[in-house]
Amino acid sequence: MALKKGTTAPDFTLPATSDQTITLSKDLKGKAVVLYFYPKDFTPGCTAEACEFRDQFEGFRDLDIPIFGISRDDIPTHEKFKKAHRLPFDLLSDSSGKVCKVYDALIPLIKMPKRVTYLLDENHQIAGVFEGLFENKAHAQSMLKLLEK
Repeated sequence: MALKKGTTAPDFTLPATSDQTITLSKDLKGKAVVLYFYPKDFTPGCTAEACEFRDQFEGFRDLDIPIFGISRDDIPTHEKFKKAHRLPFDLLSDSSGKVCKVYDALIPLIKMPKRVTYLLDENHQIAGVFEGLFENKAHAQSMLKLLEK
């Protein structure tokens, strides 16, 4: 089960494709954020999901809500994936799987991230959760619908 709505999102610091490290509590303080966890770069489902966030990016940008994709892939792999699919947002590398684990986004036996998306409000409380391994294109649309309310 994903983390519950209304709970405080765990803080983290991860390397990003922008050659920076992103700390939730510092770099995104006072900002609503979308974090989407996914299994692996260049797989069909993950590519479809990333491209859906790319295609819906303008809607999030207009609301000043950054998007971050998180998997256990390393930064060089993320950079190739980002370039290949023209992703306008950063990908974060959780190579140890620790962040995936605290966000309850790690499949226990195989230690691979599962597909779960969180919408954090400006206080970094979980405002929305969408979980679904096979609904890769529905994650972005689900978050935008929540924001319309």
